[in-house]
Amino acid sequence: MRIIGGDLRGRRLVDWEESGIRPMRDFVRTAMFNILIDFIPGARFLDLFAGTGSIGLEALSRGAASCTFVDRTVEACAIIRRNLDHLNLLDRAEVVQADAMDAAARFARRARTYDVVFLGPPYYNELAPRALEALASGRALSEDPVVVAEIHETEQLQDAYGCLEQVDHRKYGDNQLFFYRRAEIGQETDSGHGGGFDDG
Repeated sequence: MRIIGGDLRGRRLVDWEESGIRPMRDFVRTAMFNILIDFIPGARFLDLFAGTGSIGLEALSRGAASCTFVDRTVEACAIIRRNLDHLNLLDRAEVVQADAMDAAARFARRARTYDVVFLGPPYYNELAPRALEALASGRALSEDPVVVAEIHETEQLQDAYGCLEQVDHRKYGDNQLFFYRRAEIGQETDSGHGGGFDDG
């Protein structure tokens, strides 16, 4: 697996094969970051259910100011740290070993806010709705955030969770990407197709 865009384009990630973790496929990753192109530079990025860390690492390569990686397993966190070291990104990142919902609640209590949040939990466990509910108060989100949830084609998400309103939905093979923004932001940017994004 390689970084596919930004300053570190082409750099190979280490040790991910031994993890047994399902990484996002390159064409889906490319499509998602093309959609988010205007939101990544300078962003405080949160990678929940980080797994191999490929999404947060891609965000850092593309200009995110910082990234917090959250995963509950020791193995995943160790792989992320090795890749951050390998790519000389340790000074712009934090790795948190915790349950994603607990971490989101903790960030909210501490008023730690993020501009872009990605959550790609294991399929079929109804974890994406729970994570969105944990973010729904908005206290862990900046004033103009984007939250992206990746789920399987057989799963579904609601149109809104608390302050978060779905503004776009894309399907790539058996992957679905749901994009959420604060309800008032989604309404202000509505251009007749649900406040959606261009493809960059």
